[in-house]
Amino acid sequence: MTDPRRDRVDRLDQPVEPGRVRLPRFDPESFGRWSESIARYMGTAQFIVWMTLVIAAWFAWNTLAPAQLRFDPYTFTFLTLILSLQASYAAPLILLAQNRQTDRDRLAMEEDRRRAAMQKADTEFLAREIASLRIAMGEVATRDFLRSELSRLADELDEAAHRREKRARSDWEEDRKDWEEDH
Repeated sequence: MTDPRRDRVDRLDQPVEPGRVRLPRFDPESFGRWSESIARYMGTAQFIVWMTLVIAAWFAWNTLAPAQLRFDPYTFTFLTLILSLQASYAAPLILLAQNRQTDRDRLAMEEDRRRAAMQKADTEFLAREIASLRIAMGEVATRDFLRSELSRLADELDEAAHRREKRARSDWEEDRKDWEEDH
């Protein structure tokens, strides 16, 4: 089947439907990485050295070469145009790279905030746990308390054993007396 809209575009007796201009599609992430690499290179000493060498060679060629070989002889108009063109492309590329870096920084900051909030919550939980353990430890017998209680209990047991022994002796003596009286 044919597209009716396409048929109308090809016909000269029909007006062209208004539409949007179709720009080529590109991957924003790839373009962003490419612009960052260019912006990163433009911020290096190597770029400055190469740019200085190119401009120096341009000046040297257009001032020292014979007049018929000079391609930019008068006030370096072409050089100014080239440098303006380079600057007009460099500025948006640098801004794009900065925007991408700002986005990365924002994401990193959000992640840092999220981790800090989690860490704060964990720290507060642990602080509450330690406080509850300290309160519980106040109710728990200490080693010195246990020693004193065991010592007191041992003394009571010794006294009880001593009393039992006394009672057993006295019972034995009574039984012996009763036996002697019976025999």
